[in-house]
Amino acid sequence: MNTNDKPISCDVLISHLPGWLTDDLSTAERAAIEGHLANCPACQQELATSRQLWQQMGTVPTPQPGPQVRTQFYAMLDEFEAEEKEARSGTLLGQSGALRWIRDRFSPKLIMRLAYSALLLGVGVLVGYWAQRQRTPEVAYQQRVDTLTAQVQEMREMMMLSLLENPSATERLRAVSYTKDIDDTDSQVIDALLMTLNNDPNVNVRLVTLEALADKAQDARVREGLVQSLTRQESPLVQVALADVMVKLQEKRSLKSLRQLLKQPGTNELVKTKLEKTIRQLS
Repeated sequence: MNTNDKPISCDVLISHLPGWLTDDLSTAERAAIEGHLANCPACQQELATSRQLWQQMGTVPTPQPGPQVRTQFYAMLDEFEAEEKEARSGTLLGQSGALRWIRDRFSPKLIMRLAYSALLLGVGVLVGYWAQRQRTPEVAYQQRVDTLTAQVQEMREMMMLSLLENPSATERLRAVSYTKDIDDTDSQVIDALLMTLNNDPNVNVRLVTLEALADKAQDARVREGLVQSLTRQESPLVQVALADVMVKLQEKRSLKSLRQLLKQPGTNELVKTKLEKTIRQLS
């Protein structure tokens, strides 16, 4: 930079910032830059930003060589030796001519500036890549969550359907408990629960199944199945529990089934009293 005591422009100053940071400028060049900085807030900010970036790059950890470095090194060495042989044969610039060509065009200062520019470019690419990774689109993230949720729900349904056929009442109770974690119950699950309510030989399993179905009574298929189940139950405990569910749901369509159950031979007297009360509450 030939200053000749003339003020320098902002562009010239910015182009010499690498030399300023590496202390690679002459006394005259530093004086010209300091004179410009004294009266240019924009360049002062540019210098502060460059100095901060330069300091941050000094904290970047040195990459550790991988196991393939030795192989790559010898491959590069072989390639270099081949090029050297070709250069000696005259297909490339002669060795002395090449060295002169490099010395004439690339001074130490210019090499330092090119290296600095390349380093800045590399840091910019890495920062951009990191920022892009951090800005994962919300839609894509939600799609992955939804897919994972659906897969988990499908696994729970498969587990539940499998355990409902287990001969152990404990395992069947466990299967029914899985329905609490299934948000979107499909027809296959509802049919399996209704079948368990109507046919399971264990009263406790039927009572727990009734509770699970009552929690899903917003589904019209569940309500209809519960109403139809009234006349299929023989256990007084299940009959009373079903009557309570009908009152809770205010399911007036159950009145016909309740009256039919009330008239069935063999209905427990205590159950009849409960049924009569339930009919009055729904009428």
